[in-house]
Amino acid sequence: MTTENIQKRIEELRRQLDEHNYNYYVLSQPIISDYDFDMLLKELEKLEKENPEFFDPNSPTQRVGSDLNKEFEQVRHTYPMLSLSNSYSEEEMRDFDQKIRKLTDQAFEYVCELKYDGTSISLQYKNGVLQRAITRGDGTFGDDVTANVKTIRSIPLKLKGTGYPEEFEVRGEILLPFAEFERINREREELGEAPFANPRNAASGTLKSQKSSVVAERKLDAYFYYLLGENLPNDGHYENIQELAQWGLKISPDTEKCTNIDDVIAFIRKWHDKRFDLPVATDGIVIKVNSLKMQQYLGFTAKSPRWAIAYKYKAEQAATTLLSVSYQVGRTGAVTPVANLEPVLLAGTTVKRASLHNADIIKSLDLHLGDTVFVEKGGEIIPKIVGADQASRHPMALPVEFIKTCPECGTPLVRKDGESAHYCPNEAGCPPQIKGKMEHFISRKAMNIDGLGAETIDLLYNEGLIKNIADLYDLKKERISQLERLGDKSADRILKSLEESKQVPFEKVLFALGIRFVGETVAKILANRLISIEQIESATLEELTEIDEIGGRIAESVRAYFSNPDSIALVERLKTVGLQMRLNEESLANRSEKLAGLSIIISGTFEKNSRDDLKKMIEQNGGKNVSSISKNTSYLLAGNNIGPSKLEKAEKLNIPIISEDEFLNMIG
Repeated sequence: MTTENIQKRIEELRRQLDEHNYNYYVLSQPIISDYDFDMLLKELEKLEKENPEFFDPNSPTQRVGSDLNKEFEQVRHTYPMLSLSNSYSEEEMRDFDQKIRKLTDQAFEYVCELKYDGTSISLQYKNGVLQRAITRGDGTFGDDVTANVKTIRSIPLKLKGTGYPEEFEVRGEILLPFAEFERINREREELGEAPFANPRNAASGTLKSQKSSVVAERKLDAYFYYLLGENLPNDGHYENIQELAQWGLKISPDTEKCTNIDDVIAFIRKWHDKRFDLPVATDGIVIKVNSLKMQQYLGFTAKSPRWAIAYKYKAEQAATTLLSVSYQVGRTGAVTPVANLEPVLLAGTTVKRASLHNADIIKSLDLHLGDTVFVEKGGEIIPKIVGADQASRHPMALPVEFIKTCPECGTPLVRKDGESAHYCPNEAGCPPQIKGKMEHFISRKAMNIDGLGAETIDLLYNEGLIKNIADLYDLKKERISQLERLGDKSADRILKSLEESKQVPFEKVLFALGIRFVGETVAKILANRLISIEQIESATLEELTEIDEIGGRIAESVRAYFSNPDSIALVERLKTVGLQMRLNEESLANRSEKLAGLSIIISGTFEKNSRDDLKKMIEQNGGKNVSSISKNTSYLLAGNNIGPSKLEKAEKLNIPIISEDEFLNMIG
């Protein structure tokens, strides 16, 4: 390779890696695997080492990636939060062991930990109370996400027991369990939103949400693996981790001490397949020298500690044949393509199908029927096609083209600007949409109708007893009891539950209607702000978008629903049978106009109430929550750890700054 070609390759690698770093850390949307990224980085490191004349201090090899977000306050880490060196082979692990042994002649132990695949977090505790939660950021500075982290149930706000240092820092990984990840992606696909690629991206994106309510809804989890500070209980890293568990912090139960590198390699081999049985994603093993004194002696390179390394498993991949593509229609009309595959064993399970998500994914993969395709498990649970072997493609193979009409009812599909999904617009006549809306209506988080499920809904629909959700309230015992698998007891149970559902609160009824983009949280916001179904029905786009957390897309969807004569007729029938169509008296009794006309921004952490509770109080008293400071802001409600930029801006615009106690006095 000529000098010119070497320089071009170095520049190209730097460009690619910068782009991939941005996709990974900022957008939480990586487009290549960790392994492929590391291979590009290693190639660049080798070329730069061999060609020092092309050194650049801004090269991706000279810094760690960053997930800093301008919307959050940046905080300097007390201890730099560096990344780990990666290895992909047992040979590299033995090289790591040899390097340590060259640096010391002392005996030492290793600690092996599962490498959880989430987003890194550092917690600061003082006198047993959580003070701050900071993301990894660029290793030196991280984002203050304390308010969001406080919504995660497995993270203690106050430690248990005794014996912890007065001040210390603990590091860990915030994760999204597989079950929750699948639930969220199902919802996103139904709403026409792009699914998260894997649980790691979902956890990262959730943690950086500007709405703590969104974080609380998604059941994030956390595991902790490193204790830092003065006056730590033990010299042994493993022993300190056990102390964390006594203080109420969640640790991995599968961490082990190893006496030598052979034991380490045995641990790596043991978890190669066993990790697939875990409820959360893992992508490797972290190996650390146990003694903190020896860690200190071994020290750090510019980017990583010398006393630790990550062994990363390569993503499990298998080749198989694409037999066909089928299409599923969800309750919102979103059409999802599914690849039907020649069965193949992958990561311990037989894979027959893989979601293709939408037309853009199909196009980007350039799939043809009969292709040899490569399948991986995204997040090590959901199969996905990552490519096709074009070289082996039959010359007469037909390209996969997204369908033009609904596979269920034949209606031409539509795709709105800015959305990734195609939709069937035939809401009132497309069977999967009709049945899907019914299943949503009866679900536990909606009307919670006991005795009904997907199979029973399917049976009732096929028998012609129900054509929409309102028909459920016209069901008669004599008709239900005569159906297959049902009887008098089942009929009584269903009818009793339908009668009880007439007491379900208004916000749940609103959610149960299945209006596109109106989830549980949005339904609560609309109900609390507009009070009744009549006010929601008559609200203009402008009135809807003025409500905090109601964007243009949601507002347009609500208007579209209540502009549809079929929807209006349906709601009228539900009113007639006695469903709750306005806030109950208790909720209304707590409302006032004490903050009417006031726009209030909340910032910081609070002692007596959560941020979400304070937001509810503002709305209950007629005020408006705003997310940014402007000349129209009435008050800045300031807690602890407020960002200096917000304070500066408020003072510059002469915005009054009030404490939590002053606010509570305002509302009585």
